[in-house]
Amino acid sequence: MTQRDASSPAPDADQFAPEQLRELLDIAVTLATEAGDLVAARRKEGVAVADTKSSSVDIVTASDRESEAHIRRRLEELRPGDGFFGEESDATASETGLTWVVDPIDGTVNYLYGYPNYSVSVAVVLGNPGSEPSSFTALASAVVNPEGRESFTAMRGQGSWCNGERLHVDAAPPLELALVGTGFSYSAERRVQQAEQWTTLASRVRDLRRVGAASLDLCNIAINRLDAYYESGLNPWDHAGAALVAREAGAIVVGEAMGREGRRLIIAAKPGLEVELADLVTVLPGVGL
Repeated sequence: MTQRDASSPAPDADQFAPEQLRELLDIAVTLATEAGDLVAARRKEGVAVADTKSSSVDIVTASDRESEAHIRRRLEELRPGDGFFGEESDATASETGLTWVVDPIDGTVNYLYGYPNYSVSVAVVLGNPGSEPSSFTALASAVVNPEGRESFTAMRGQGSWCNGERLHVDAAPPLELALVGTGFSYSAERRVQQAEQWTTLASRVRDLRRVGAASLDLCNIAINRLDAYYESGLNPWDHAGAALVAREAGAIVVGEAMGREGRRLIIAAKPGLEVELADLVTVLPGVGL
């Protein structure tokens, strides 16, 4: 899509032809792969904490910043006029209606400690990802796990894949046999609340998994490694790309009161489980306000 005049109507997600989505996806895959190779190489050289954000355990590494800078620089070359919304740098407004939502390393603590569960997520969305959840629609995305050598990709209305193999979620098991994923906050107080919430689920599901990277949790539903996932407090870069992967594989992705997913809550599940899980999961106090 080329730069549009400010007086012209904004594009509609349904107006994008498959070949246009493919062009966007190819860019997402290229950049996520390049950044994944970069951060994996830096991991072998050694990683140290460069800064902290919301708390002493909410860390940033030099690799986070280098990865995002690389993706941002490449997008300026490939897609001038598109917006940018990433975790580690200031947002740029879109002149085309499209914005690239980037998590340069999802699972930074895993990355620091050498756990292989981290990813680079690149999604292109229509609308404003910095506003309400319903204000943007993901069109194409790539979530690359360099250590696992897995590349999850998706296009709106066209499906999702892992390393080129089409993904389809299996039929949902009964809730008591469901393997459920979740994540925990960098805030110690909120982690306690999340642990208390887990106690309400402990006797109702098969077990809980904590991967440490929301993007991989969502992709794990698409590839049938999890049956359901929930979390409060995510930012758009945490889920924009991977939620599309899950949706296009047939999972149901919802938020508070079964609306759109967002900062307050995201639930992703094999069809049917989302309703039962929503009855057990509540939005934590103060999240997304």
